Amino acid sequence: MHDTWPLLRDSDFPRITRGRLQTLQLNLGYLCNLSCVHCHVAAGPRRTELMDRPTMELALQVADRHGVGTLDVTGGSPEMNPHFRWLVEQARDAGLHVMDRLNPTVMEEPGYEWVGEFLARHNVEAIASLPCHSQQNVTEQRGKGVFEASIRALQSLNALGYGQPGSGLVLNLVYNPNGAFLPPPQEQLEADYQRLLHENFGIVFNRLYTMANMPIQRYGSWLLSKGEFAPYMATLKQAHRTENLAGVMCRSLISVDYLGHVYDCDFNQMLHLPLGAREPSAPDAPRPHLRDLLGGPVTRAIATAQHCYGCTAGQGSSCGGALV
Repeated sequence: MHDTWPLLRDSDFPRITRGRLQTLQLNLGYLCNLSCVHCHVAAGPRRTELMDRPTMELALQVADRHGVGTLDVTGGSPEMNPHFRWLVEQARDAGLHVMDRLNPTVMEEPGYEWVGEFLARHNVEAIASLPCHSQQNVTEQRGKGVFEASIRALQSLNALGYGQPGSGLVLNLVYNPNGAFLPPPQEQLEADYQRLLHENFGIVFNRLYTMANMPIQRYGSWLLSKGEFAPYMATLKQAHRTENLAGVMCRSLISVDYLGHVYDCDFNQMLHLPLGAREPSAPDAPRPHLRDLLGGPVTRAIATAQHCYGCTAGQGSSCGGALV
């Protein structure tokens, strides 16, 4: 892949600082049954990096030490980590709200038929990726058969109670653009998703999160190869809205990689830009770690670069969708 960091390093993005830590986001590894073009993690079936149980235990201790209320579990496909179920059970027993960033097609992989029932039994919030309500667009972005498998998985989640009024089982969907442009208004697209998915497939869900694609890793490399990196960055910068700075996720969240190193967000993690740092660190260089957070406060400094405009452009973008 092309390295986008040299094009992101020199930045005029406004300096921001962290408030109270509310969410611990754990990347359980880069193993996934899909290899999507827009994936900022560059996850795929051949990735072997996976978080071990001792690191998960340390993360739970950090959550308790800092009064964190939410554990946000991501990947790859986090369910493909062999310790996923243990982590969720421990987190729920500790009173944490657990969010699972679910690639719904994993539910049809041999050996993962348990995913839906397990999530429902532990009242885990499911955040399922469905980059479009159009079969053609999903096929272009994720490959043949992915749309159909996603629909079947969402229908099975509905059958378990997810997205149903009064069930308490929350099902949110995630949209990503399939090109070098910003997401459309979230509220309008959510209404389209709800109408079309219900009319065509009987699917119901709670909310739709629209997320801008980040010019890093696999997607950044794709932009460079197509000659669209500079125009896309110009689009992000021109659409920057200062009011979005108050709600960006890094102000209340930290991201943890599969080895336990800590970052300001999942995007910085993929750039190897450690918590509060100004430059990426080499894989073997000392980096802030979960164990460092057991004995002291979380730094308020936040590492930023040009890619951060992806979170403040237009309606804004975060792990929880649009900001305004």
